Amino acid sequence: MPEPDALFRHLDTLNEPARVRLLWALEREELGVGELCRILQQPQSTVSRHLKALQIAGWIHRRAEGTNGWFRLADLDAVAARMWAVVGDEHARSPLAAEDAVRLSAVLDARRTDGRTFFGRMSGQWDAIRHELFGDAFLLPALCALLPPGTRVADLGCGTGQAIAALAPWAAQVIGVDREQSMLNAAATRLRGVDTVDLRLGPLEALPLDDGEVDAVLLSLVLHHVDDPPRALAEARRVLASGGRAIVVDMIAHDRAEYRWTMGHTHLGFTREAFAGDAARVGLDLRSWHPLPPAAEALGPPLFVAVLDASPVGQASVHRRSTTRSSASGG
Repeated sequence: MPEPDALFRHLDTLNEPARVRLLWALEREELGVGELCRILQQPQSTVSRHLKALQIAGWIHRRAEGTNGWFRLADLDAVAARMWAVVGDEHARSPLAAEDAVRLSAVLDARRTDGRTFFGRMSGQWDAIRHELFGDAFLLPALCALLPPGTRVADLGCGTGQAIAALAPWAAQVIGVDREQSMLNAAATRLRGVDTVDLRLGPLEALPLDDGEVDAVLLSLVLHHVDDPPRALAEARRVLASGGRAIVVDMIAHDRAEYRWTMGHTHLGFTREAFAGDAARVGLDLRSWHPLPPAAEALGPPLFVAVLDASPVGQASVHRRSTTRSSASGG
């Protein structure tokens, strides 16, 4: 027979969301403290504190391996098992569980790599060595060399011009658009002397570009700030030439509502289905959608990259808008 107060002890254990997340992960895999920190995006002190509480309460089992400890869900008593069937199932439906699942998959992929090859086992040290020797600023400009010759690119919501600096050596022209003059001023300073760059002031919902002016557009971590994303996508389609392509990087739908007031986010990410529907209605066909593997140090929600092709029909005729422009030299 269970103890009379078992129900209340288990309720007390499950009253902390971080413990529910830990149990959900440990039900799926035996994991170490460091791995759990990466999955929950919590510091080691916090994770260790909750693991200790769960172990004392009999919810998890610890296996020692040298100086390391590995944790898994324990064999639960009848009361705890019934409670977990309800709580675990409810948590599994939440966006937070979906985010944790992405990071769990990344942790397990890294573990499998570690077991297969020397460079896998040395991955942490190897990355540090390579960073010490070469930094990491070379990768994006090197990838931009894949651009076809003569490509005209628009970076919509360009900010301080980081992506433009990588694209400029390889593109025939890069147009940077931002609604904030201060951002364009910073970009102009960064890009001074680069004559293939044109910086223009304007909102994403009313771009200061002509119809079909560019071959490709980039919207990197800006769409969630826009009041009307479908309208911004329609404008992206308008400025694309025939056969043009749009690249969108943004957050997968999440439930971190505090981002609305702490970071000024208008939208809490996007689902593939809703995003594809909005794009299709303005003449952009979703060619691919890929969740991006999260960086170990990243604290934000998971990201996706979407590739959209301009449909051969459906581009609306839009009158040329008057524009306010700022050249890369600050003029």
